[in-house]
Amino acid sequence: MPNAAENALNPGNTADLEKTLSGLPPSPGVYQFKDRKDRVIYVGKAKNLRSRVRSYFRGGGRHTGKTKIMIGRIAALDVIITSSEVEALILENNLIKDLKPRYNINLKDDKTYPYLVITNEPFPRIFLTRQVRHDGSLYFGPYTEARQLRSVLDLIGSIFRVRSCKLKLEEEAVRAKKFRVCLDYHIDKCKGPCEGLQTEEEYDRMIAEIVRLLKGKTSGLVRSLTEEMLQCAEALQFERAAELKLQIDGLRKYAERQKVVSEDTVDRDVFAVAAEEDDACGVIFKIREGKLLGSQRMYFSNAGGERPEELLLKFLEKYYMETPDLVPGEIFTGIALPEEERKALHTLLSTKESGQGKRKTVRFVTPRKGEKARLLDMCTENARHHLEEYLIQKQKRGEMARENPALSALRTVLKLEKNPRRIECFDNSHLQGTDYASSMVCFVDGKPRKSDYRKFKLRSFEGSDDYAAMKEAVTRRYGGDLSHELPMPDLLVIDGGKGQVNSAKNALSELGLDLPVIGLAKRLEEIYLPGNRDPHNLPKTSPALKLLQNIRDEAHRFAVAYHRNLRTKRTLKTALTDIPGIGEKNAMKLLRHFGSVERVARASEADLLKVTGRKTASAIARFFRERAKP
Repeated sequence: MPNAAENALNPGNTADLEKTLSGLPPSPGVYQFKDRKDRVIYVGKAKNLRSRVRSYFRGGGRHTGKTKIMIGRIAALDVIITSSEVEALILENNLIKDLKPRYNINLKDDKTYPYLVITNEPFPRIFLTRQVRHDGSLYFGPYTEARQLRSVLDLIGSIFRVRSCKLKLEEEAVRAKKFRVCLDYHIDKCKGPCEGLQTEEEYDRMIAEIVRLLKGKTSGLVRSLTEEMLQCAEALQFERAAELKLQIDGLRKYAERQKVVSEDTVDRDVFAVAAEEDDACGVIFKIREGKLLGSQRMYFSNAGGERPEELLLKFLEKYYMETPDLVPGEIFTGIALPEEERKALHTLLSTKESGQGKRKTVRFVTPRKGEKARLLDMCTENARHHLEEYLIQKQKRGEMARENPALSALRTVLKLEKNPRRIECFDNSHLQGTDYASSMVCFVDGKPRKSDYRKFKLRSFEGSDDYAAMKEAVTRRYGGDLSHELPMPDLLVIDGGKGQVNSAKNALSELGLDLPVIGLAKRLEEIYLPGNRDPHNLPKTSPALKLLQNIRDEAHRFAVAYHRNLRTKRTLKTALTDIPGIGEKNAMKLLRHFGSVERVARASEADLLKVTGRKTASAIARFFRERAKP
């Protein structure tokens, strides 16, 4: 556990982070520190995530001043597990460039990892670059060290006669003899395409051999050079044969020592899902131009009993229907999707566009071996890790259903198939049929989830009709866009008696839904079930009743607050903002001071001057005097 020095560095946060820190794996990867506003303030890489991240919270006296300040602002931690240190290094670089964290070192020259480029032009050039342009050129890399890339360039230069000049060797310019050969031609490092001494077809064949070399296909190249060396030896051209022998030796050493990964131009999304009981976590790795740009995850509740392929399919559908990202060329999944579902998803994806503005043809791949399979395993490992961390946090907050006896009691009393982990409750509020409003509150595992609260301004009827109000609210929640935005509840609670409950049940039936519905009447705290004439009574000390009362009271509070807000806005608009020169800001100021529009109307001009300016006070007094005239 952290010592006193650590607590001094990070007051109030160390205890919360300790459980997260204890669950970190001893794997290579990238970590991101976030502040209380969920902003990434630092990105780092590590050979051992557990050891490196925990070192920030130990031995505070060894940290620099900037690091101490950063540690004091850490409120959350996120990690991406990689399969090697090199992958962590490249990913860290990409994330820093994208997120620009405050406490990372900022290189003013903005250097990035180098690539080797073969230009898209007549007689292509080959050189080192740190900028990838979508101009049709071929890029190989990224290389973690420029020294390594330069050794590749030296190898190419020793075997092939590639031009090093920057001349634009267009056909007309070459035919017009606008250029002259340089020193490279005279020292046999170039065959002089600038003067037409080498044809474009011959040069392109050489470039094709270089591409084979950079893709690691060196065996064929070694064979051709070996044949040429033997032919030179038979022709007694020993100097040329010795030169070829050195090239072959260098090529073989290069193949044995280096593993140059060419940039894969196919964009990929890699999906994996891990599940445990009712919870699941889906992770996507977004790979663009061969680089792992980052990961994204989604959590699922109420996942118990679902097949793995069904969870994966839901994850894919939700992601691609909501994400603005362009569709990649390949999608990797650890589980082969059922044929029908895969076809439907493929149809959805074909309506989106690729990075070139064309309709995208997408391949679904389930790799079983090699680098692609290892990439999928890495994604699956991340999904398991984040799910375990999520469950630990839920248990720490006491949100696990088995820790709430009220849910078990409700299940028994109402004869439900499972504990009602998600409960939604509706209540209506109005004043003599005006400003009709309805609220929906949500409790998950016995605790309010305010992010899922919703409010409805009712408009399908006139006058006072609680049954129609309840029907409209339920229909809009479970039949409109909200039915896709929010998960379905395990139990629906209505603040009201038999009539309101039956209205809610009829609305659900019209939507083709079969959800458990109960009503809780305020007067005697009786529970009403659809179709039952007599209510059901629970003991006053029952934890199930106390939970239902808490949910019902919260729905009532939320509905009343929304109704008051609607009434205030209407009052402002119709009574005060009609006065020339009075806006909503002044109207609200007057209402807060006097308490009602009637008191504003009765106030003297002197009293109005205490709240607003002389011109405005005079206008208000004149308005209400004229309105009071017969």
